[in-house]
This record gives sequence, C-alpha cells and structure tokens, in this order.
Amino acid sequence: MNDSKWTWRTVSLISIAATLVLIVGFGYAVNDIIYPKGEVLSTSLPQETPVPTAASSDEVKILALGDSLAKGTGDNTGNGFVKRTLDGLSAGGGKAELLGNMGINGLTTAGLQSKLKEEGVRYALRQANVVLLSIGGNDLFRGSDIMGTGSTEQGTTSTETGSSADIASMPGANPSETGTASGKNGSSGTSVPSATEDEVTPESLLAALPEASKRLGGILESIGEINPQAQIYYVGLYNPFGDIEDLLVPGNQAVTAWNNAAMEIINTHSNMTLVPTFDLFNRHLDKYLSNDHFHPNGDGYQRMSERIIQAVR
Repeated sequence: MNDSKWTWRTVSLISIAATLVLIVGFGYAVNDIIYPKGEVLSTSLPQETPVPTAASSDEVKILALGDSLAKGTGDNTGNGFVKRTLDGLSAGGGKAELLGNMGINGLTTAGLQSKLKEEGVRYALRQANVVLLSIGGNDLFRGSDIMGTGSTEQGTTSTETGSSADIASMPGANPSETGTASGKNGSSGTSVPSATEDEVTPESLLAALPEASKRLGGILESIGEINPQAQIYYVGLYNPFGDIEDLLVPGNQAVTAWNNAAMEIINTHSNMTLVPTFDLFNRHLDKYLSNDHFHPNGDGYQRMSERIIQAVR
C-alpha cells in the first residue's frame, strides 16, 4: 500500500515538472516570435549606404572674347556682362574664375579671326571651360554705313586691333569717341542718329551679313578646335536703334537675320549656345542703353548677365 502511494506521488511530481518545462518552453517560444533576436554574426553589420550626393561641379573658368560689349563699354562700373556673370556664378558658394577679358573696342569678325591665330589667345582659350563671345555688331551696323560716312569695315583696320573707339563710324556714337561736335537735346556726350530713306534700307543693313556670318561660323569652328571641351556661349545681337522710326524695321530685320544665321551655325554643335538679347532691349532702350545709344548701360549688362548665368547653369 505504501509503495503504491509513493508511486503515485512520484508520477505526480514528474507530471508537474514536465508541465513547468512545457510552460517555460512555450513562454520562450512566444517571446522569440514576438521579439525575434535573429542570428548574431561574428562580424560587424554593414554600415548604412550613404545617400549619393551630386558630383561637385568643376570650377568655371571663363574667358571673354569679342568686341566692346565683351569689354563692358557703356557700363559706368566697368563690369559689363562678363564681371557680372562671374559674380553671379560665384554667388552662393559657386566656384568661378575669370581667366581674362579679351574684349576689344571696334573688333569685327575679321579682326577676331586674326586674333584667334595669336598664340597668346589660343593658350588662354585652352585653359578655359566657358567662353563668352560677343561679335557681329560692328559688322552689321558699321558695315551698312547708315550715316553715309564712307567708313566701312574694310576702311577701319585700326579698330581691328582695338586702337580706336568701338563705334567711331557708327550712328549715335559718343562725340568724345568720334571727335564730332556735340550731342543732341543738350545731352553731353550723346548723339542720337538720324537717317534718310536712301541711307537706311534692309538691304543696306544686310549688306555685311553673308560674308560676316561666314566669318562667324569660322570663328566658332576655330574656338571649338582650339578647345573642344569648352562650352561656348555666343551673345546674340539686339537692335540699338529700335526707338528711331527710320531704323526700327530695317534694324529689326537685320538683327533677326543675323541671329538666325548664328543659330543655324550653333545648332550643329553640342558645345555651343546662343544667348538671345533682342527681347531684353526691345521697347526698353531708354532704360538699358548708355548715353552713346548703342552700348548697354549697367542695368542692360545686368540683364544680359542674368540670361548668360541661366544658360551656363
């Protein structure tokens, strides 16, 4: 009887112990499901992959070439669109450097073709990755001989080297630059051009276009060959005489034809861009031209630079 009693007690204890083991095991299993720990590796876990950052752009190295607009003539601060473009690209921590401004008063396409043969100019071009080019205004307007002065591109060789004023033979030139007598409407140093029907025609303004546009094409090709990596930004022409009745229509036609010819050339090169300026000055000449009635003033150059900055960026 006693043996039977102890047998049942032993079985009961074993049952209780087994039940406790099952309860504990069940608890661990539930905990592992709810809070899985996973396998602990002997090596450290990989670091979080960083978010890719945009590649920092290289420093913009600018070289300016061309005529008096590249030089900044008409801007009382002397900055022109070149220095203003540099400042705009440098704002906000941007990296930009001006290698040189080779703008020359009076330079034509023929003169610039000669300049591109000079080793100093070629060396400077090879160092740049952005080329700002302004050329053609002297070809188009001076070549047309609007005022009947007899001074054409072929007769102005001194300006090809920059030794004379940019628009010495052009209408509206500043008397201090041309040696003429006095300004109009009592404005010191200002002479507004006049014209007659025989002197101003679309044909006369367009006379220089065919040959000059060919030279422009040669200039762009030459710059591209000297430095194939550079981005070339050609600053289009505007009509500085759009507020003069006799010159409005022919001037607009001539400038539009020139810009279209330049665009045809530029469209065949992936590293070239035409920066339009015609609309910036159209109907706003009183605000954006200097006293010589040809070059932009500071505000005009500022508008040009803003558009160039948009193109570069």
